[in-house]
Amino acid sequence: MKLADVEHAVTAGADEIDMVIDRGAFLAGRYGQVFDEVKAVKAACGNAHLKVILETGELATYDNVRRASWLALLAGGDFIKTSTGKVFPAATLPVTHLMLQAVRDWRDSTGELRGVKPAGGIRNTKDAIRYLVAVHEVAGPEWLTPDLFRFGASSLLNDLLMQRRTQLEGHYSGPDHVAVD
Repeated sequence: MKLADVEHAVTAGADEIDMVIDRGAFLAGRYGQVFDEVKAVKAACGNAHLKVILETGELATYDNVRRASWLALLAGGDFIKTSTGKVFPAATLPVTHLMLQAVRDWRDSTGELRGVKPAGGIRNTKDAIRYLVAVHEVAGPEWLTPDLFRFGASSLLNDLLMQRRTQLEGHYSGPDHVAVD
């Protein structure tokens, strides 16, 4: 059913597909099963990019995050993504740091560039800057593009708009001056 959904979405014009790894299989050590599923979804994507969501809040350890990142990259994921944003904790800077190391090391090993998307929990501009600094320092400046690094944080936009308004007007405005999710 999942593969049929992917094929239907791509036929309808989708140029990116998100999938969540089977954390039950991963945590039970059935890495081959997870690999095969990611690989099958990637094949169903055709020319569309595949974002593989690791749901890092459920992976419990940094070793698991690193292992899941590499598994997703090996299976063909174009992007590795921390979370759907529905599981706590979602994106954290240490987990994103590990994922950035994985795509940097992937590039060093294969010459291929793959992306990272921290999603969930990045709510303000100051936090976003911390992530951008990590991208530059860990993966490198070439990742500072939407093709290789994106935020999954809808509430971040509101804070960014309020910060920009503060710069232009010289004072803070309330959140009622921007759209609410």
